[in-house]
Amino acid sequence: MTDTDRPPVHALLTDGTTVRIRRAGPDDHDQVLHLYEQMSDANLRLRFFSVSRTSARQGADRVAGPRRPGYRALVAEHDGRLVGLAEYEADPHGPTADVALAVADDWHHRGVATLLLEHLADAARDAGVSAFTADALAENHEVLKVFHDLGLRVTRRYDGPEVHCVVQLTEDEDYLRAVDARGRLADAVSLRPLLRPRCVVVIGAGRRPGSVGRAILRNIRTESFTGRLFAVHPQAGSVAGVRAFPSVAALPRVPDLAVVAVPAAAVPEVAEECGRAGVGALLVVSAGLDARQAGALLAACRRYGMRLAGPNCLGLANTEDGIRLDATFAARHPGSGTAGVAVQSGGVGIALLDGLARLGIGVSTFVSLGDKYDVSGNDLLQWWEGDGRTDLALLHLESFGNPRAFSRTARRVARTMPVLTVDAGRSEAGRRAAASHTAAAATRTMTRQALFTQAGVTATRTIGELLDAAALLHSQPLPAGTRVAVVTNAGGAGVLAADACADAGLAVPPLPARLVDELLRSLPEGAGAANPVDTTAAVGEEALRACVDRLARHGAVDAVLVVLVPTAVAAATGEDLVRALTEGREAAPRPVVAVLPAQAARVELPAVEGGGRMPAYSDAEDAARALAHAAERARWLAELPGSVAELDDVDSARARTVVASFLAEHPEGAWLDPRTTAELLDCYGVPQLPWAWARNEDEAVAAARRLAGADGRVVMKAYWPGLVHKSEQHALHLDLQNASQVRAAHRDLVTRFGDRMTGVVVQPLAERGTELFAGVVQDEVFGPLVVFGLGGTATELLADHAGRLAPLTDRDVRELITSPRCSPLLFGYAGTPAVDLEALEQLLHRLSRMACDLPQLAEADLNPVLAGRTGITALDARVRLVPRLPHDPYLRRLR
Repeated sequence: MTDTDRPPVHALLTDGTTVRIRRAGPDDHDQVLHLYEQMSDANLRLRFFSVSRTSARQGADRVAGPRRPGYRALVAEHDGRLVGLAEYEADPHGPTADVALAVADDWHHRGVATLLLEHLADAARDAGVSAFTADALAENHEVLKVFHDLGLRVTRRYDGPEVHCVVQLTEDEDYLRAVDARGRLADAVSLRPLLRPRCVVVIGAGRRPGSVGRAILRNIRTESFTGRLFAVHPQAGSVAGVRAFPSVAALPRVPDLAVVAVPAAAVPEVAEECGRAGVGALLVVSAGLDARQAGALLAACRRYGMRLAGPNCLGLANTEDGIRLDATFAARHPGSGTAGVAVQSGGVGIALLDGLARLGIGVSTFVSLGDKYDVSGNDLLQWWEGDGRTDLALLHLESFGNPRAFSRTARRVARTMPVLTVDAGRSEAGRRAAASHTAAAATRTMTRQALFTQAGVTATRTIGELLDAAALLHSQPLPAGTRVAVVTNAGGAGVLAADACADAGLAVPPLPARLVDELLRSLPEGAGAANPVDTTAAVGEEALRACVDRLARHGAVDAVLVVLVPTAVAAATGEDLVRALTEGREAAPRPVVAVLPAQAARVELPAVEGGGRMPAYSDAEDAARALAHAAERARWLAELPGSVAELDDVDSARARTVVASFLAEHPEGAWLDPRTTAELLDCYGVPQLPWAWARNEDEAVAAARRLAGADGRVVMKAYWPGLVHKSEQHALHLDLQNASQVRAAHRDLVTRFGDRMTGVVVQPLAERGTELFAGVVQDEVFGPLVVFGLGGTATELLADHAGRLAPLTDRDVRELITSPRCSPLLFGYAGTPAVDLEALEQLLHRLSRMACDLPQLAEADLNPVLAGRTGITALDARVRLVPRLPHDPYLRRLR
């Protein structure tokens, strides 16, 4: 990788300020010198160990000098001013580099040095540097604290008035947690002008009713926003009862938030005006921006440090008592509550707000992300994590800017609150629609499912299903498992409910005999309690209440699903069976949900006496799916998060050399030849069947004699560049038992494939075992996906695969092994022995490590992988490399 490969990026400091980080160059000489000259004598001495201005000039000369191997300097700048510098000089005799920092005096304690060090360390790792070294004066407490707080392993050695520090650059979980913490703090501070503004201006509200800007202005005013509210209008003195001014510069106070509802062509100019005035954030509802307008809008936001929601969005709302901001053009104000909502589609946003209002679930914060130029679902998750109000997160995301960062954030947030999403763009048509609507392509179904599964996100298929799950998760305790007791006053309805539970992956087990006897003693004659529990139509309120309470407190089941249909018997006696579920019952340790087929609404949340609510569904299938989502969340929470395995016998440096050498010869990328494939897999300890390369018939015979096992049988595979599916093209021969068969097989391959074939691979015939598939696909957006499942010639026919995004934790690997339908074969099935699960886990960990180490790895297919009782062996492997630059998804930067 060359120095010019890293484009400038924008990132947030701890106080929410946006700075631009880029490589220093010759044009920076005067700015670097000015940085040093403006330092106090005390800080200059701490930087250079003296107050010599000569050292300052030499430092500027070094930074702005000709580029040279082993040296790199990064600068942080704000509004064109250079405010920080970080540089390293590599040791020509080892993998370390000496590092130095400088920050403008008036920019201390804002995280400039730490941010620069994170980016410099990332560049150094790619250059092969494993540690930074630095000498500092012992009294330089600030720089010593910067090194200590990075989250990397630091050692110190004191030598008189100086301290020698060594900072190991290896990323581990401690470092990533430290980066997360800094990112959360900076992100939350930067979002305050957007989500907790004290002064708002609406730009583009017309005097006549009907405009989007006027609707937003009216909503802000009628919701009783607690801060100052202004409008910008070129002629009017007031709009919709709100004082107006001709420009942003003419406002009596600088707004925290500007709502922009002007035509697309005017958006860049308005953004520039807001930036010059010092506005903190923009909410752009305008749609239809072309590429130039979009670029100008984002450039203005980055230049002036404004966070941006939109464009092409419905708006945002914060129902907090001290804010009460409804800057949307929705028809109704969102109710106050604890559900955080973030959507890309305004239509979906309106549907979710209406659905939540119908359920009585209030909103803490609502943000319509629109085309999502800046603020994303990841930002909102971090805001809700620390806002002190939100306990339920609902997302509708058609695309992901940084899915691996989203996954890491979601894993953390989902530990404290349910995170639910509509999995939009599952089909090809859906992906096309998502791309045309948001200018961003959705990704493959398996990849999205892997992201949601690993992150603990409850992924639903529709808005209705999302609201079903939200109603249950918002109102009921989580079930400890999947066992459900079905209670009904109509036997047929109970059977349908039991079927719905089974379809959703839930169990309806027989109840223990003693529990059955207890239930029957309080139920009418003719009742059945095997599960489903048929109370008969004659059941009364008290009997039903007692039955449900007993089940909800018994350890034989994890949830109770009550199906009640209206009957003439209940009507004649005046009994209200629904009341048996909402009155006179104490809170139970297990969830209780109702199914009321006569109910008009899909799901409701009737109040329960004594506080709380109980979800009531009109269809048993909806209730069962909601219970299944709750059970899956409980299972995810119950398991330890997992950790990435330590692999000591991996040679990443040699692997990178292999990749670099191959791509130097194939700059466009290509499939690796068998020898290079084997060498690369060997760097990661992937077990492979012995093989030999043969260029002609005699070499094939010699290889067969050398490799044949006790039974003397071998396999021959043709090879030419680009050959991927050997079985489909009949480019292999199996079970060759002697030299004459080897010669005949070779002649057949030469006859059929001619000059295309550059040689053959000869291998011993493998022993019997379970044929599996393991591989990696590098997604441009989501990163590497490790795929596992049934292998052999049935791989594509049966499509029995599961996937997880790398890096894989031990938990991910266990789930990957148990997810395919073929997984019972691995644990011993119908008397067959179990395979070597530890070796299989190791194989998946090694593929994950290879994929994370090598972003150039586009595809890796190991098929078949033979799994036996005492080991795992890859019988055939294919690897494709493409030129691709390393990219750290966890490095702090704005989109």
